[in-house]
Amino acid sequence: MRRAWLLGAALVAIPTLTSCNGDSAANAEPVRRYALGRTASADEITKWDIAVGPDGANLPPGSGTVDAGAALFKAQCANCHGANGEGIAPAYPALIGRDPKGENFVFDTDFKITRTIGNYWPYATTVFDYVRRAMPHTQPGSLSNDDVYALTAFLLAANQVIPMNSTLDAAALRKVKMPYVDRFVRDDRRGGHEVR
Repeated sequence: MRRAWLLGAALVAIPTLTSCNGDSAANAEPVRRYALGRTASADEITKWDIAVGPDGANLPPGSGTVDAGAALFKAQCANCHGANGEGIAPAYPALIGRDPKGENFVFDTDFKITRTIGNYWPYATTVFDYVRRAMPHTQPGSLSNDDVYALTAFLLAANQVIPMNSTLDAAALRKVKMPYVDRFVRDDRRGGHEVR
């Protein structure tokens, strides 16, 4: 017991004594560099600064059809999410399907209801954003803007949010209203002292 106490006291005393030697260079603020990585270039920042919010600001140019999206889904998404978007549990969630039990938005009382784009996604623009940044899982960010518009069109049409003959571009996607957008509470918090 005494040995542990002495060891603890030594661990506290040694750094304290060495920092009190009066040498201003030794007491200077330490440099906070870890020599890891490098500063990102402006081009790299632009490449990754691709977030699209609920209002659709920053949607890129391009367009895609439901039919083109169906072909892309079959080729690039079905391996993980199932041929019909039904998901492959537990790792790959269902994307398509609207469980009739979820139509009253009772997800808070029945946790077994499958959440999909059609019954539990507030903004169509953020479907685009997520697919663009995170899919396909093996090569995120590798799809062209046209591919992402096409996949978004397919996913929305397969969930009966838009017609099967739709073409999406930035203007059309901003106009899509998701079935349960009114059931979500907009996060209006700001930083600083206003955080609730």
